[in-house]
Amino acid sequence: MSGYIEVVKELPKDIASKEPFKVDCSKRKGQFDYIESVLPLLLEHHYISFTPAMSQRRDRYPEYARATLCQACYSAIHLTSSLEKKAVELFDAIPKPFLSLHLRFEPDMVAYSQCEYPNLSPSSIAAIEAARADRKPWTGELAQTWRKRGKCPLTPNETVLMLQSLNIPTSTNIYLAAGDGLMEMEGFTSVYTNVFTKSVLLNQEDFTRMHGNTKAALDYHVSINSDAYVATYFGNMDKIVAAMRTYKQMHNTLFLSRKAFAELTSQGLEGAELKKALWEVHKSDFAIGRGFALPDCFCEFEL
Repeated sequence: MSGYIEVVKELPKDIASKEPFKVDCSKRKGQFDYIESVLPLLLEHHYISFTPAMSQRRDRYPEYARATLCQACYSAIHLTSSLEKKAVELFDAIPKPFLSLHLRFEPDMVAYSQCEYPNLSPSSIAAIEAARADRKPWTGELAQTWRKRGKCPLTPNETVLMLQSLNIPTSTNIYLAAGDGLMEMEGFTSVYTNVFTKSVLLNQEDFTRMHGNTKAALDYHVSINSDAYVATYFGNMDKIVAAMRTYKQMHNTLFLSRKAFAELTSQGLEGAELKKALWEVHKSDFAIGRGFALPDCFCEFEL
């Protein structure tokens, strides 16, 4: 926030001896506005302490304030020193240049999507069914509508076809930023053979002890520093990686369109015809390297 507001490490003596007026904004529901709710109290009491709100209105902030907010938040994101050391070790072990691919085809992800996939292996079907609980898959017309809305994760085989439609060479070094238990990977690794995972690159004892959030943090670090980032989904991980890459001016970021893939395959397109159509869908995004990642990212403001 340097250059926008003055930040001090110690309070002036005439203020430090007083108790601040406490304002708790954390339990306010809906879009919260500091200008309407907190500024009047600050003007009245001159010295307040407040618990931040979980959500807040930004549409009324001037452009410079939104830019400042973006700069402050993204500048502040850091891994802990021990985790960053492990992340650097992982990054250094990956052959360069490389593409980081966030692939989401784990049993729990597929079960959560409520999508059905024909021609999966018996072991994959069993794993998905075990993860479904009460989330039964859509059937009939509802299933088709759901898929055409882009709600179904791409399979590894579908991802291969998408990458080939973009003319990404099969010799490309690919780091798989993914959770444990990816299914149906044989078709992917038979085409793209230079595939690297953290479970192979890291010390096995360290990897076994790692919590899922720790593994995700390592994927995050690798993905924000990779030569290119391709996402097959649009979850929280993809959004924060794309935002940070945008902030760092690393625009080789692309989101594969599940919606377009579903629409084109429902029309009966396949093979070379399907690849050509997929290229047409993605070529503008691919050319500028942005994808449709961040239509409202605050970092698009000039600082």
